[in-house]
Amino acid sequence: MDQRRLILFLVFSFALVMLWDGWLKHNQPPAPVAQQAAEGSALSPDGAVPTPTIGATAAQAVVPGEQPAAAASAPRTIVETDMLRAEVSAQGGDIVRLELKQHKASGEGDGNFVLLDDGSVHQYVAQSGLIGEGLPTHKTLFELPAGELRLAEGADAVELRLQAPEQNGVAVTKVMRFERGSYLVDVSYEVRNGAASAIAPHAYFQLTRDGNPAEQLEAFGVNTFTGPAFYTDANKFQKVGFEDITDGDAKFPKTATDGWVAMVQHYFVSAWLPQEGAQREYFARALGNNLFSAGVILPMEAIEPGAVATVSTRLYSGPQEQDKLEAVAPGLDLVVDYGWLTVIAAPLFWVLSWFHKLTGNWGWAIILVTIAIKAIFFPLSAASYKSMAKMRVLGPRLKRMKEMYGDDKAKMQQEMMNLYRTEKINPLGGCLPILVQIPVFIALYWVLLGSVEMRHAPWLGWIQDLSAKDPYFILPVIMGVSMLIQMKLNPTPPDPIQAKVMMGMPIIFTFMFLWFPSGLVLYWVVNNTLSIAQQWQITRMIESAKSAGKPA
Repeated sequence: MDQRRLILFLVFSFALVMLWDGWLKHNQPPAPVAQQAAEGSALSPDGAVPTPTIGATAAQAVVPGEQPAAAASAPRTIVETDMLRAEVSAQGGDIVRLELKQHKASGEGDGNFVLLDDGSVHQYVAQSGLIGEGLPTHKTLFELPAGELRLAEGADAVELRLQAPEQNGVAVTKVMRFERGSYLVDVSYEVRNGAASAIAPHAYFQLTRDGNPAEQLEAFGVNTFTGPAFYTDANKFQKVGFEDITDGDAKFPKTATDGWVAMVQHYFVSAWLPQEGAQREYFARALGNNLFSAGVILPMEAIEPGAVATVSTRLYSGPQEQDKLEAVAPGLDLVVDYGWLTVIAAPLFWVLSWFHKLTGNWGWAIILVTIAIKAIFFPLSAASYKSMAKMRVLGPRLKRMKEMYGDDKAKMQQEMMNLYRTEKINPLGGCLPILVQIPVFIALYWVLLGSVEMRHAPWLGWIQDLSAKDPYFILPVIMGVSMLIQMKLNPTPPDPIQAKVMMGMPIIFTFMFLWFPSGLVLYWVVNNTLSIAQQWQITRMIESAKSAGKPA
């Protein structure tokens, strides 16, 4: 039996099992969330909010719970820039709906992608407020300006100012600044103390979301990670599952002087980004009714009577564009999850981006990357194809050996190994190109799955989204044909059963690739085409040399 063929089959099978298993583990949707009673919010019956102390646990730093029904009925105003269309509720001044004008909706819809959502698909809002007696929270009704606010032509920013009802002589204004060409929103509170004594409020900024997956991928009906994430310089990037919050097992830094808190989903992220060096306290909690909050609390210095103080932070709510996230905040680019092959996937995306700058098209960039990878490993693959070509030439001699020693397996294996040594053939050499391709293949899969740059990125003709499956399954069929051609160029296994199994592999792979991202199938088609050309040329040279009686 040709052991090389069997090993090749096992390597392919193992690679697919690893890919499938890693996909399922990474994309497994959250476990069903147990419903929690309202009393779990640690609020007193009258809704009072305990004043937190930085350094205490997050459980002691509780902010008010969410009331989605009340927020939905509150008046709203609209703020629109060249990048965003935000709906801001009078209740709390929360951003309850956010459309990203540069990104299309998922599926067949023609509208903009909605990230923050008021219940059309998800409950997902950006909230903030102050902690202290009589101070406005995200449940307070603010006074909205008349009409909508739009970024004027030639202006760099548009500012929304919301006035809270004055309580105990304290006047609070919430200010939101939206800038041109940016997904960042500056959110601040101006606190004027008209009371007779000093006050020391805290500000909180949180993202409240339901526990449902962000979107379902077409391939195999799985879902990518959706949930909170925290980052500090000491603890680095930490994802927190909704089920861990419910069970009380969530692990994340409670206090720090740096970092951020985010709500991550496929391709997009929202994150509160406090100023570096400011003391802060992070929290995450389950609100019940499948709602979860994750946020940060910032202390304010004591405000003397007659004084004015300001506390502010930034909100990023937009796509996971890797060339921009790192500039927004340290570590924010880590929300792009490439799985366990990040060490290969990250530089692979960098090379893809470089080729994209040259071509302006991600499909051609994938083709150029494939050619570059093939060129890098050309010496290795050439040696492997040379061994396979020699095996093909030796086919008749191997067949005669099988006829001579068919009943003596040990003797046949001994004679085959002697023949391999005489002809200087490595029977396992043909496996090396496949072993090299496996990590690159899986890494490229993660790049296509996790990079928002590939979302709705066209190549040509019928391929209008490299991150989605081929709508007409043309590329998978071409890939299957290319695999069949490669099989024909290889020496036929002496074992008939093994030969049938190998011939069935193109059918199996074609079926599996029907639902893979078209960009990934494009890579495999180009790689197979180059391999066929290289293998055909080497085989022709070896067979010509043998016919002429020259050493190969």
